[in-house]
Amino acid sequence: MTSRADVSGSDAETGDTGPAASGGSDASAASAGSAGAAATPGPGAAPSLLERRFRIRERGSTPRTEAIAGLSMFVAAAYAVVVVPGQLAKAGVPHGPVTTAVIIAIVAGTLAMGLFANLPFVLAPGLGGVALLAVTIVGQDGVPWDSALGMVFWSGIAFLVLTALGIRDLITKLMPLNLKYAISGGLGLFIALLGFRDSDLVVAKPASNALGLGDLSQPTAWLALAGLVLLTALMTRKVPGAFLITIAAVTLIGIPLGVTEVPDHLFGAPDSPGAVAFHIDVLGALRPEYFPYIFAFFVSEFFSMTGTLLAVAGRAGLTDKDGNMPGIRRPFYVDSAAVIGGAGLGAPSMTAYLESSAGADSGGRTGLSSVYAAGAFAALLLVTPFATLIPQAATAPVLMYIGLSMLGALRNIDFKDPTDAVPAALVVATTVFFGNFGTGIAAGLVAHVLVKACAGRFKEIPLGLWIVMIPLGYYFYTLIP
Repeated sequence: MTSRADVSGSDAETGDTGPAASGGSDASAASAGSAGAAATPGPGAAPSLLERRFRIRERGSTPRTEAIAGLSMFVAAAYAVVVVPGQLAKAGVPHGPVTTAVIIAIVAGTLAMGLFANLPFVLAPGLGGVALLAVTIVGQDGVPWDSALGMVFWSGIAFLVLTALGIRDLITKLMPLNLKYAISGGLGLFIALLGFRDSDLVVAKPASNALGLGDLSQPTAWLALAGLVLLTALMTRKVPGAFLITIAAVTLIGIPLGVTEVPDHLFGAPDSPGAVAFHIDVLGALRPEYFPYIFAFFVSEFFSMTGTLLAVAGRAGLTDKDGNMPGIRRPFYVDSAAVIGGAGLGAPSMTAYLESSAGADSGGRTGLSSVYAAGAFAALLLVTPFATLIPQAATAPVLMYIGLSMLGALRNIDFKDPTDAVPAALVVATTVFFGNFGTGIAAGLVAHVLVKACAGRFKEIPLGLWIVMIPLGYYFYTLIP
């Protein structure tokens, strides 16, 4: 057990390298600094309780900036409270109880990330893992949903064991620097694509089996574009709370246009989670034929969590010159516990959300942002219909802006060296093509080893990556229909 005093331990433990460590975005730095120097205590003043616990001033932030960042993360990720239970309900999981279970899991995981890891992240069920459980494992293969939750549980146990042994830290450090830059760029393009799809600016074309331009005459599309223009202008002028302002403006304008659906009531007692909480078949999930599913959960969420941590931490200036995040074992412990606990509650595949980047770009640098976000999610237990008030057209501009701005990390890759360029490009391309961030990182690692080996540059391949190739090879084998 870790005492409360340990939570605000050394910078090495909490992952703090200072805001200048990786050169976070100018917009982030401006947002953090714009809260005003008046809140900074004088040289002789004793640090406040918040400062001692979260080291806010040391990371170049203020309590006000952290509050704005936390609310930005909440608004950007609130859709999970609607989308995730909806997907699980299609797999036969009771909708009302699982909605409450999902909110509780988000609150607990996000709060733990703030208090234990002192990092600005929202933890919620990953949509890829939820789709794998609801659509593939339960919907197509007919596996009971309680057994599917058991598979997620065992993947979390594997996370916890590897974290305790330091293997997750090691694999993160073994990632070549060019792939770490590609992770940020790939994540950015993936986030931007989500924004374009949420706003119907990009739609699937069945005739050509490809993505195409949506109907720009629809209010959802042009509202999102207008929101992107507004957000860009606000960020250029360094207006604090630009994300919240944009989301609020699009939501309000969307009411008369029929884009924003106002619920009949905003208040209501939550359903009891008893119908899903602890309804998990842990032993039944260990049947031999279920092992590929467990492994698919494990590998996909492993690299998705790692990539999101590195990319968003880089945006917040919390990584070092090699793209590593000191003290990364703490968020890994939180992630492992969240996966295990979430599966027990009925909320599968808990992971750090991509939308956490909204907090980083709002100036969030500490776990206080996560505490604010957790508090906002907790309030949804009494006003759950409020989550449906925010349309996707309102959050889409935030995703598009953040995603497009993250592409700048790709300029650090040496594209003159094909053995660096091809694996990095594969991370970006396969992330978008497969629609899975974890699979994109796995493809990049495999490509890095293969192209370096074929080029005769064995010294550039750490021994550990050769070992990692074994489970990755099996992972891609499991993807074969």
